[in-house]
Amino acid sequence: MPLTREISAGYMTNWAARLFARALERQLAPLGISPAYMPVLFALADGTALTQKALAERAAVEQPTMTATLKRMERAGVIVRRPNPDDGRSALVRLTPAGLACIAEVERVVAATNALALEQLTVEERAAFLSLLGRIIAVLEIQLEQAK
Repeated sequence: MPLTREISAGYMTNWAARLFARALERQLAPLGISPAYMPVLFALADGTALTQKALAERAAVEQPTMTATLKRMERAGVIVRRPNPDDGRSALVRLTPAGLACIAEVERVVAATNALALEQLTVEERAAFLSLLGRIIAVLEIQLEQAK
């Protein structure tokens, strides 16, 4: 069977993810927010403070990626770092008032983008799609964990 993108689950998933990211980037740019900030925004949206390590684990990204993301977010005034009273070697990251203020708009943009992307699917197809993606992610996460 020839290799074509339409029959490659990895390619099609990556293509969809890139299109989602572009749509989100276009809509979030006026807010000064990057799609790369979203895992941090959602992890801290309830006002909690977490260490960089905990944020990297929640976002499933490598520490260097999280470091770069947090630096950009700090420069943008979205997060602030404070010394961790329980561990002097680490800092706690929390959203600034400006960061907290943008959560509702980010949620609106995400919901609208998801609705647009899924509008051609029935309610049942949407549920099946998300369930299947969850199963694929679980298998790949287990495989990555075993490879460590």
